[in-house]
Amino acid sequence: MRIGIDIRNIGKKRTGDEAVFLNITKELAKIDSQNEYYLFTDISDKKKLKMIEQKLELENKSNFKIVSILAKNKFSWNFWTLSRYIRKNPLDVYLTQYITPWFIPKKIKIITIIHDISFNFYPQFIKKTDLFFLKILIPLSIKRADKIIAVSYFTRNEILKYYKVPPEKVEVVYNAVSLRNTNSYKIKNEMQETPSPTLPLEKGERVRKKYNLPEKFILYIGTFQPRKNLPLLIKAFKKLKISLNSTNITQDLKLVLAGNKGHNYDKKIDKTIEKNDLNEAVIFPGYIDEEDKLSLMAGAQIFCSPSLYEGFGISVLEALSAGVPSVISQIPPHQEIAEGAAEFFNPHNAQDLAKKLQKVLKDENRRNYLTSKGKEISCQFSWQKNAKKLLSIFKTLNLK
Repeated sequence: MRIGIDIRNIGKKRTGDEAVFLNITKELAKIDSQNEYYLFTDISDKKKLKMIEQKLELENKSNFKIVSILAKNKFSWNFWTLSRYIRKNPLDVYLTQYITPWFIPKKIKIITIIHDISFNFYPQFIKKTDLFFLKILIPLSIKRADKIIAVSYFTRNEILKYYKVPPEKVEVVYNAVSLRNTNSYKIKNEMQETPSPTLPLEKGERVRKKYNLPEKFILYIGTFQPRKNLPLLIKAFKKLKISLNSTNITQDLKLVLAGNKGHNYDKKIDKTIEKNDLNEAVIFPGYIDEEDKLSLMAGAQIFCSPSLYEGFGISVLEALSAGVPSVISQIPPHQEIAEGAAEFFNPHNAQDLAKKLQKVLKDENRRNYLTSKGKEISCQFSWQKNAKKLLSIFKTLNLK
């Protein structure tokens, strides 16, 4: 087969969707030496292309080729430039996410990954121009796609209900985690009498200094879109500091919000920090390199995801794998992934979140249980398993 994959997000310092295409493509390169792969990007810089090749571990993989296609913008790239290339260089299968290209012969099977359809339920959090294109193009893309990949059963059910898609057209291929913590090394943890398992001390210290991180912190990592509900986390952090003011648990404790501010940044974040007088207590280290994520997470006292809506939640799974106790919003995809391995809270109640954070900080037995259970659950998710399932879908579609 001649298989095309849209890898435009690789190298763009994005979060979830970059990790998906990076790890899926890398695993396909490990397990498939028979089919020909064409990896399409809009990057032309030779150094960046070399970096992408290294990230994907494509050295000596002669059946994998990165194809750089340039266009004025992402819309013309997807609808015209890529389509023209594919018509001249036909594929059997093409894998992308969300919006499919136009004017491609029906014999070319298209698979699109849908991470979530939050824009249908929280339109107030989306820019009007983005919402316009999503409302028009997603239904057309779902109709054109030969197979839709949902990243969780929650997302599959949402797609089926909202778009009235035939059930057999939507497959679930879970996201996974590339970070793995072991019990081989120890790093000092100020919140526990006994050290917690993680990477070597030198690695943790290097990462802490690289991003100018505090000794003790609660961590969020991801995007800063309004649906991520970060103002609520900031309010809960303030309540936590007040309630534990007489103890040494929150002394020097900071809130670290990691990730690129970038597109669709929630302006209420800055206002909430200012209103609660937390300018010195909230740290923005920026984008975290993939190779540093495990150390960052393992060095945190708690990982928190306060999101109102997710399709999956890769950062939650990464935190479980890293062995950091997690406090996460009680929404269906979080429960699907982490039931029994995290402390859940009402995402509309800052007081509830503050209480759950306090509980995990103070109860060492609970922390240890969440650490152990999180690692156990995270092992059930594998990029290699997902790549094998995708390869099976490619083969099935090609036979039709």
